[in-house]
Amino acid sequence: MALSIRQAVRALLLDEHDHLLLVRFEFPTATVWALPGGGLEPDEDPTDGLRRELHEELGLDDPEIGPHIWTRLHIIPMNTGHDGQRDHVHLVRIERFEPVPAIGWDRLRAELVHEMRWWSLTEIEQAPEATLFAPRNLAQLTRTLLRDGPSSTPIETGV
Repeated sequence: MALSIRQAVRALLLDEHDHLLLVRFEFPTATVWALPGGGLEPDEDPTDGLRRELHEELGLDDPEIGPHIWTRLHIIPMNTGHDGQRDHVHLVRIERFEPVPAIGWDRLRAELVHEMRWWSLTEIEQAPEATLFAPRNLAQLTRTLLRDGPSSTPIETGV
């Protein structure tokens, strides 16, 4: 039987100081800091879907969506009936702003998002070992991206 994989889009939001905006998910089994974004609607264009998600989650209107830099497949039972999710991550360069969810905090919390904050790469690298990031090697991937620029094809990040 084939797995049912939810298609999703996320943004590596980098400000002018190369800080990343991450969202904190509170899952029943773990707390995870992840890139903002979410699931695509059926037949939704990934760029349009990412703009929609960034508006809903962060109140960010019409950002310039950069290249598709990473892909992440995570196999895990989901309450949507899917067996996992494939994230397509786009680079989004932006001036730092204070996120204000357009859909409100009650709805975000229902989607298990409980906090947002800007992180430096050093803060991510020095976070306690129990702090989980998605993808796990987020700091290393970002440092490589900043040093070498985007790859000609998206990089598979692993979990």
